[in-house]
Amino acid sequence: MNKALYFLYDHTFDGLLTCVFEAFNRKEFPENIVGENNRLPLFVESFRVFTDDSKADRVLKALRKKISPAALDMLFLSYLSELEGIEIRIFHYIQKALLAEKSIETNFADSDVLELSKVYKKVTREEERIRQFVRFQKTADGLFFAVMDPKYNVLPLTARFFKTRYADQQWVIYDMRRDYGLYYDLKTVETVHFDQLPVASATGRIAAEKSDDCETIFQDLWKNYLKAITIRERLNLKLQRQHMPKRFWKYLTEKQ
Repeated sequence: MNKALYFLYDHTFDGLLTCVFEAFNRKEFPENIVGENNRLPLFVESFRVFTDDSKADRVLKALRKKISPAALDMLFLSYLSELEGIEIRIFHYIQKALLAEKSIETNFADSDVLELSKVYKKVTREEERIRQFVRFQKTADGLFFAVMDPKYNVLPLTARFFKTRYADQQWVIYDMRRDYGLYYDLKTVETVHFDQLPVASATGRIAAEKSDDCETIFQDLWKNYLKAITIRERLNLKLQRQHMPKRFWKYLTEKQ
């Protein structure tokens, strides 16, 4: 009985591209690609793929000859969804793209092309929501701190936007679900991790003793603004949740 082949990798996009290289090089194509620490099903054969930047670059160069930059972006954003099985979807897409005589990116009759286009739309929609719903709080030392809990790993996609939008302020945006954040020091944006967050995990609120003296005033302004624009006779919670999903509410100043 032939065992199903699983590739194990380090949960990086370059690692996934290295999996593509190894599959073509070995002429062995995996049934699934999972993280190196994943629990494997019984009766499968595994092959550990070690990320190699040069191998990943060779796959990228080959892909650029087969698909457009927009399609390549779609693959990366789909990868950031972290959805179960997304790696093998992307692998199959790349495999088909490299072997096809013409571009496959508009062949929506193909299940992988269609599914990845749907995932891409979900990720870009989540990125836009983060831009809209991030609420900064000013700390006593002048740092603007915000927390979020996105469904997908979209924080890296927002770095350029927030760097441009708040270029004259030092800020941190922290992903509570994945336990890392982006820190802007007025020059560059870096990835950071806090062993102890300065905010309450349930509300994302900074403790009063660590907040700027004016922070409470601004939070009250947010809440009063929401009250002022709300016409209770026309309140439509269903429509409101469509535009502002309830999962974002716990970290919105005006909703607390």
